[in-house]
Amino acid sequence: MQQQHQTLIQPLITTGQVIILEAESGRSRRQVLQQWLQDAQNHGASTWLLTCDFEEDGVWAGLKDLIAGLLPQIQQQAPELIIKHSYELTIILPALRRQISVQNAALTDTAIFQEKVRNYPIDRAYRIVHGLINLLDAWYKYTDGSPWVIACDRFHRAGTLVRMFFTELIRRRGQQLNLTLLIAIDPGCQQTTTSQFDAKVVKQFVCLDLQPEPEASVSPQEMTKLAQKLEQQVGSDLLEIEIHLPQLIRYWQLAERPDKAVLWQARALGIYNHHGFYHEALVYAQVVSDHLESLCGQDEERRWNLVGNIFGCNTAAGNVTQAQKVVEQEALAKIKDPRQRVRIYYVMAMLYARYLPNRDLTKAAEYLETALADLPGLDLPDKDKYFLTSFTLNGLALVRHRQGKSLQAIELCRQAIKLLNTYLHPDQHRLHRSVLLYNIAQVLAVTGPYQEAIAQFTDAIAMDPNYSEYYNERGNVYLKMGDLDKALKDYLKAIELSPPYQEVWTNLGLCYRQRGQMVEAVQAYSVAFDLNPYTVPSLIGRAEALEVLEQPEAALVDYNTAIALNPNQPMFFANRARLYYEIGRLPEALADLNQAIALSQDDAELYQNRAVALIALGYFENAVDDLQTYLRLNPNAQDRTQIEGQLASLLDFSKV
Repeated sequence: MQQQHQTLIQPLITTGQVIILEAESGRSRRQVLQQWLQDAQNHGASTWLLTCDFEEDGVWAGLKDLIAGLLPQIQQQAPELIIKHSYELTIILPALRRQISVQNAALTDTAIFQEKVRNYPIDRAYRIVHGLINLLDAWYKYTDGSPWVIACDRFHRAGTLVRMFFTELIRRRGQQLNLTLLIAIDPGCQQTTTSQFDAKVVKQFVCLDLQPEPEASVSPQEMTKLAQKLEQQVGSDLLEIEIHLPQLIRYWQLAERPDKAVLWQARALGIYNHHGFYHEALVYAQVVSDHLESLCGQDEERRWNLVGNIFGCNTAAGNVTQAQKVVEQEALAKIKDPRQRVRIYYVMAMLYARYLPNRDLTKAAEYLETALADLPGLDLPDKDKYFLTSFTLNGLALVRHRQGKSLQAIELCRQAIKLLNTYLHPDQHRLHRSVLLYNIAQVLAVTGPYQEAIAQFTDAIAMDPNYSEYYNERGNVYLKMGDLDKALKDYLKAIELSPPYQEVWTNLGLCYRQRGQMVEAVQAYSVAFDLNPYTVPSLIGRAEALEVLEQPEAALVDYNTAIALNPNQPMFFANRARLYYEIGRLPEALADLNQAIALSQDDAELYQNRAVALIALGYFENAVDDLQTYLRLNPNAQDRTQIEGQLASLLDFSKV
C-alpha cells in the first residue's frame, strides 16, 4: 500500500481497489471528495458521495442513499429485480413497505409481540448485505458498463453492517463492477479502517493536512422544536418511528435533553434487536442499562423487556459475560413479579444450556423446572399460561436433548404441541407451533428414523412455508437417505426463499456431486465460496469435483487454499497427496502424506497410501515399514492377503 500526502493519485479509477483518505472532517474534506469524484466523472465513471455516519442516519447510513438513488432506474428497466430483492430493500428502506409487497415473508418476519418467539440468527443480517450486493451485480448488467466510483465519507462512524457491505462489495464484485472505493476517515482511524479490508485491495492511503473546522453551532431551543415536531409527526406509527429513529435521538441529544434521547434509544434497542441488527442495537445497550430506573420505574414488565433485549443482542454478538451480568443484576436480582420471573428463568436456563462456555445442563433444567412449577399459580389469562408452559417445555426439551435424552426431548415437544392444539385457537402462536415441530425434526434428523424426521419437517413447512432453513435441513435428511431428487428440490427452494447464505449452496454442491453433476457442483460450491471465502467444505467439495472433471491445477488451488485455512486436517493433505500422485508430482505427494501421518498417526489407510508413493519413488524399505504398520493398525483388513503378498515381493526385491 502506497502512502501519499496532500494530493490524490492519478488515474482516479482503480478497478477493484480502495483508496483511504485521512483528513479532518468538514467542508474542506467534502470538497476534496467532490473534486475527486468530478475528476472520475471526467474519466467516464458513475459516481456517488455517501455519508455513512450511524449516529446521523442509522443502521444503513450511506448505503440506503446509494440504493434509493438507483431504485427509479431499476424500477424502470429491471422491475423483476425489485421483486426478487423486495426483502432486502424493505429492510434498509422501511418506507418501501407501503409500496411493494415482500416476497416469501416467513412467520419469523411477520409475528409480532408475544408471538415472536424466534430471534433471527446473527447471519440473517449478513444475508441482507449479500443480497444487496447481488442486486447491484445484477443491475450493473443493465447499465452502460462505465466504472463505478463510490466515496464513503465518515466511514469510521458507520455501523457494522454498512462497513461489512462495502468490504464485501469490493471483495466479491470489485472487478465485475469496475468499482473504486474512496474511504474518508478522521485522523487516527487508519489502522482500524484498513484492517477491515483485504490488504490486496487497499491501493493507497492518502493523508491531507486540512485544518480542523468547528462544528456548526445549533440552538438547543431550535432542536427542541424540531424534535417535538418530529415526535408529533411520527406519533405511534411503528413504521414512521423506525424510519425517523436516528433523527429523533439526534435532535434530543442536540437539544440537551438526554432524558428524552434515552427514551428513543430504548426504542432503537428494541427495534434493531427485533430485526437482528445486534451490533447496532448494542450501541444503545449501555445507556439503556444505565437508565433502567428512570425508564421503567415500578413497571417490571417493561424492565424485563428492556433487559431481555440487552441480553439478546449481547448473546448474539458473543458478549456472554455482559449478557449474564445484565440479566442477573438487573432482572433476576430486582424483578419480583412471578409472571416475569418465569421468563427470566427461561433465559437463565438458555444461558447455562447454550451460551456459557462451561455449560451446566443440570442448572439449566432446574431453572426450567422451577418455571414449570410456578406457572399454574400465575395470575395470567389461560391462553398466556398455556403458551408459556409450552414455551418452557420446549426449552426443557433442548436441555434433555443436550443431555443425550433424545426420546424425552421429543416427548416434551409433543406435550407442548398438545397444549397449544388443545387450548389455543389454531391461528394463535403458529410460529411457536412450527418451531416445536422443527425441533422434533432436528432431533430425529440425528437419531432417526429419518422418515419420521421428514414428516416433522414437512409439518413445520406446512405451517411456515417460507422459512428457508426448514427446506435446507429437510434436504439434508433426504441426502442422508439417498433421495437426491427430493434433496435437490429442497435446496433449490431454500435458495429461492432467502437472501443468499453459504450453507445451503455448499449442501447443493454436495447434492450435485452425489448426482454426478460435477459442472453444477462446481458452480454451487463457487457461490458458497464467493459468499464466505473461509468456508473450507465448499473448497474441498469443489476440488474433488474439479478432479473428476480432470482439472487438476484448479483442484490444487482449492486444496492449497483449504490447507492454508485449516492446516491441521490430515485428510486435506491426503487428498492433495492423491492429486499430486495422479499428476506425477511424487515428491510433493510424499511430503503431504508425511504431514497427514504426523497429524493422524493411527490412521492405517494413510500408511498404505504412503507406501504406494514410497514404492513409486523407489524407497522400498520404507514402504515395507508402512505396509507392516498398516496391517498392525488394521489386523482385520480385507486386503490382508494382497498386502502380505506385496510385502513378500518387496522383501525379496530388497534382498537382490
